[in-house]
Amino acid sequence: MSSLISLDPGRSKCGLILVDLKMGEVLDGKIVKIDCVIDLICAWQKRGDVKGVLLGNGTNSAFFHQKLLDLLPVTLCEERGTTLRARKRYYELWPPSNLLRLLPKGLLLPPDNLDAIAALVLMEDFLGKKLLWTNKPMFKSEL
Repeated sequence: MSSLISLDPGRSKCGLILVDLKMGEVLDGKIVKIDCVIDLICAWQKRGDVKGVLLGNGTNSAFFHQKLLDLLPVTLCEERGTTLRARKRYYELWPPSNLLRLLPKGLLLPPDNLDAIAALVLMEDFLGKKLLWTNKPMFKSEL
């Protein structure tokens, strides 16, 4: 298995996803405190062949860039607008049900934090294709 990590860095928390490149599928996604990011990446490295980290170039990216260089190759990518696009992508992956489908998408609020979905948007931009995320994750921040 060849995989890649995407990291949407923030001030107090970060969204991360682990993607199987061959299958084009998200294997895992988390929202963690910044001091837990390196531990999570190391745990994912133990699971398989992680090729590198895709790092959003926004908030706190310089901090993580330095720390990650000792672990894996790092590719910086543009993250402007990913938070807004993450909301739309969330509802593409998991459409609202029942009467909520009748509401305009702009009025719908996802159930929780979208940092992991922002990391997904970064990865999809980088790969130039949409990825599968079949098991709907729990987006409760691990804070």
